[in-house]
Amino acid sequence: MMPQTDKKNMIIAIAISAAIIFGWQFFYEMPRLEKQRAAQQAAMIEQAASGNAVATQAPTTTPVTGAPATTSAPGDASVSQQLPRADALAQSPRLAIDSPKLTGSIALKGGRVDDLVLKNYRETIAPDSPNVVLLTPANSLHGYIAETGWWAPAGTAVPNATTVWSADAGAKLTPQSPVTLTWDNGAGLVFTRKISIDDGYMFKVEDSVANNGAAAVSLSPYSRVARFGLPPSPSQTYVLHEGPMGVFDGTLNEEKYGAVKSHAEDAEANEPKSMDHASTGGWVGISDKYWLVAQVAPADAKITAHYLYDPKFDSYQADYVADQQAVAPGAGASFTHQVFAGAKEVTLLETYRDNLGIPLFERAVDFGWFFFLTKPLHAFLDWIVRYIGNMGLAILLLTVCVKAVMFPLANKSYASMSKMKALQPKMAELKEQFGEDKARFQQEMMALYKKEKVNPAAGCLPIVVQIPVFYALYKVLYVTIDMRQAPFFGWIHDLSMPDPTTFLNLFGLIPWDPHLYFNMPILGAILHLLSIGVWPLIMGFTMWAQMRLNPTPPDPVQAKMFAVMPFIFTFMLGSMPAGLVIYWAWNNTLSIAQQKYIMYSQAKKSAKQPKKA
Repeated sequence: MMPQTDKKNMIIAIAISAAIIFGWQFFYEMPRLEKQRAAQQAAMIEQAASGNAVATQAPTTTPVTGAPATTSAPGDASVSQQLPRADALAQSPRLAIDSPKLTGSIALKGGRVDDLVLKNYRETIAPDSPNVVLLTPANSLHGYIAETGWWAPAGTAVPNATTVWSADAGAKLTPQSPVTLTWDNGAGLVFTRKISIDDGYMFKVEDSVANNGAAAVSLSPYSRVARFGLPPSPSQTYVLHEGPMGVFDGTLNEEKYGAVKSHAEDAEANEPKSMDHASTGGWVGISDKYWLVAQVAPADAKITAHYLYDPKFDSYQADYVADQQAVAPGAGASFTHQVFAGAKEVTLLETYRDNLGIPLFERAVDFGWFFFLTKPLHAFLDWIVRYIGNMGLAILLLTVCVKAVMFPLANKSYASMSKMKALQPKMAELKEQFGEDKARFQQEMMALYKKEKVNPAAGCLPIVVQIPVFYALYKVLYVTIDMRQAPFFGWIHDLSMPDPTTFLNLFGLIPWDPHLYFNMPILGAILHLLSIGVWPLIMGFTMWAQMRLNPTPPDPVQAKMFAVMPFIFTFMLGSMPAGLVIYWAWNNTLSIAQQKYIMYSQAKKSAKQPKKA
């Protein structure tokens, strides 16, 4: 047995290690990130006020020789990225967009989609909250654009970011009325761009060129999405992917912003290095937790996709360039792109996958490694919500259904734990009798297991089998847009946000809101850590009650570690979405009821058996 002094030292070491980890995170790392973010925003505001235009995106590296398909799509020559959104929109003549789910405009300067607002989604649950802005001009704060075009070797004039396209006066893009843009380069090439939109979030862009000149030209179609800087609130969790992603030759590929940035910075100065993927068909884009902007290539097109970060301008780009097309005098060429820009609604993504032949498009929602479990669970949850009408109740019912399916496995696990718990008095006697002789103690304990027909490992396998299922359910609740701004009952008005109550103000009895101080260094980190709401406390209590039903580990150190786990998880889940915390508390409650039932059945069964002489 471990000496008592060593046990105390181990407990102290564990406590100190945990304090260092949490202390570093909350007292140094979080304030540092907040300070850095505030400094960046202050610098942008100051530069905007002074009217200084700062170049934030230069043309990406485009070698004059070699196959154009190895080249990234061209970028903007200069972008201020400092203007207020309204001022940036006013810098270009525009063509309105109006569909059931989107509103915005196309910039005739550049012929790009850089102004999109989601009609069905608001920033917050407040009645006067503005709608979510998805795309915004490159020269505004957090610029985010989507465009298509042609790449050509030096000497051939093709449309670029400063090109002003022509359109019919009063034209408006709707699902019933596509629009056509034209531009003549003055050297014999006439470019036409026909843009249409459906009732969802899909644009169709038909780019064509007519060669009225005397010489042949070589052109490569491209499509790109560019984001200037990181999104306002990037996810910091490993559970969710945010950043460039795509499907190439039927294989899903995801890269974090940090990985793309590190890859680019490994290259020589002024020549950012892209991540390249050759494919036939496929799609590439940039994903947020709930939103996606993606470029979809024709199924038979040979393309090379790129993820690119430009360290000079802090810009991220996901694009593809198709094979070069030779356009003889008097001939023409065309290429059809599809551009998705909107919410990651799983049903709609699956419809696009099936009807438009876009491979694995629904996997833009980060279903994770266990997607074969996560997708069916999401489909079932969606079905329940349609009939019940409340996401919170649907989560509770789905959990009941999952627990019912897992009942046989859980039954074996809990039955094994119940038998182990019944043997604790006898194990305590053995420990008192042979505690100093560890080998003898283990021998007698195994003899006891054999005599009572108890397998201590019997409860492990059922638990291991259940872990992927419950992780998949956790994943569904975390990534699905269905939980965003979905109300429950009482004070929970948005299941995707943390419980708004906190014991720091006695759950609202004291007129003081600690959330207002979360951005302050040190104090904000402390308040954030201690701001525990009602549902996290309920979850912590249910976890504590469930662990009380389990057999106490024979090792005192392990026993103490298990004893503090409910408190640790209470603080950990304090800042998690309320829907996840409610799910966890409800799952614990069902587990307690199930375990109590099994313990009662085991006790009743033992009482009926005749006692041994």
